Amino acid sequence: MKIRGRAWKFGSHIDTDAIIPARYLNISDPQELAKHCMENEDPVFLKEVKTGDVIVAGSNFGCGSSREHAPIAIKARGVACVIAKSFARIFYRNAFNTGLPILESVEAVDGTEAGHELEVDLVHGTIKNLKTGKIFQAEPIPSFMQAILDDGGLMEHIAKRRS
Repeated sequence: MKIRGRAWKFGSHIDTDAIIPARYLNISDPQELAKHCMENEDPVFLKEVKTGDVIVAGSNFGCGSSREHAPIAIKARGVACVIAKSFARIFYRNAFNTGLPILESVEAVDGTEAGHELEVDLVHGTIKNLKTGKIFQAEPIPSFMQAILDDGGLMEHIAKRRS
């Protein structure tokens, strides 16, 4: 699966409260959560992010609480993929469970600026910066996890396997 979108750059230690502030945790509708995604971290993101765009971030992305609201809000906002130097372990798991593709690549993060156009191949783990022409390698998503993403998340994957 290939993704092509504009990069939105964030720093390290972006916690789940920065992704979706705690005051919205009583909301369960993904589209309502999406309206507040990263609102305190970058108000421009909320106004200008387009479906298919990519979040690029530093280390420990998604740290903090174990809430699934964070990857749900990102995915519902239309972000196609998150690339970070590293992810908090619970966010990593929640991202796949909710169907949000993520890749770890220090080089891609360091080699990408906000606004650069990226082409991401999830199967092969390649990230091409179309602005600079550089290609970065991340660990490809294993096929069993790619199947979960393809099905839209873990619950959908399980339901599909049972039918």
